[in-house]
Amino acid sequence: MTARDTGPLVARLRAAGCVFAEDEAALLLSAATDPAHLEALVAQRIAGFPLEHLLGWTDFRGLRVTVAPGVFVPRQRTGFLVEQAVTLARALGRPVVALDMCCGCGALGLAFTKELAQDGIRVELTATDIEPAAIVCARENLAAVNARVLEGDLFDAVPPDLHGRVDVLLANTPYVPSDHIRDMPPEARDHEPRRALDGGVDGLDVLRRIAAVARDWLAPGGHLLVEESEAQAPVAADIMRTHHLAARIVECEDMGATVVIGTRTPDFPTEPFDEFAQGNASTQKEDAQ
Repeated sequence: MTARDTGPLVARLRAAGCVFAEDEAALLLSAATDPAHLEALVAQRIAGFPLEHLLGWTDFRGLRVTVAPGVFVPRQRTGFLVEQAVTLARALGRPVVALDMCCGCGALGLAFTKELAQDGIRVELTATDIEPAAIVCARENLAAVNARVLEGDLFDAVPPDLHGRVDVLLANTPYVPSDHIRDMPPEARDHEPRRALDGGVDGLDVLRRIAAVARDWLAPGGHLLVEESEAQAPVAADIMRTHHLAARIVECEDMGATVVIGTRTPDFPTEPFDEFAQGNASTQKEDAQ
């Protein structure tokens, strides 16, 4: 199909609000098996279905990751969390035990494991999620890295043999405040699981549940990484400190990403302190490379 032939398709997508209409048109054309299938895909996209659900995959840090209807689509900005986790894991200089919690389709754990494999670092990966549809995708995506993929609610799904052994805990928790769900784009609001989006009144309910017991599951020196909004990050850091994790905030302005890292340290004070009352000393701002 020539550029002239695709013109009407691009126009339809652009009129429906698709910002990258040309790119989406090309992807839909490549996915369609015949004209009738193409028309069905376009009609669904115009109706607000996520492009990734229609294609059956998304690109995450250069990997083609399977997704399906009813499964949370990993955001590109979350690649910054993976980048931070990889840096921390490399510093260990040994095989890594990792837990991908609220794993969705498994994109974070997959990228983390594959990037460390390029450095010759082996990862023992376990991934968990509460959504059955997500577990199906995660098992497909993570089969290549021999990960355990388990269904259940947070640590209820985690095997006891990981207790006190987790070097890196990637937790892509829901962090949209409940009252803000209605303001989300329809692709997310209407087609992704509410439990993958809704973080409670302030967006931090799931983080609180994880942070409350994370220290027990982390190895000495182990790290918990979560993505939050810039406004939520100081509160998230204080939640981690309340549960005896040393917390710091890292940001990437180019990606619009904010990650809070909590570390199990042996000498962490038993009383939380206010990082932002002490000159924002441990906050780091990093630009994408």
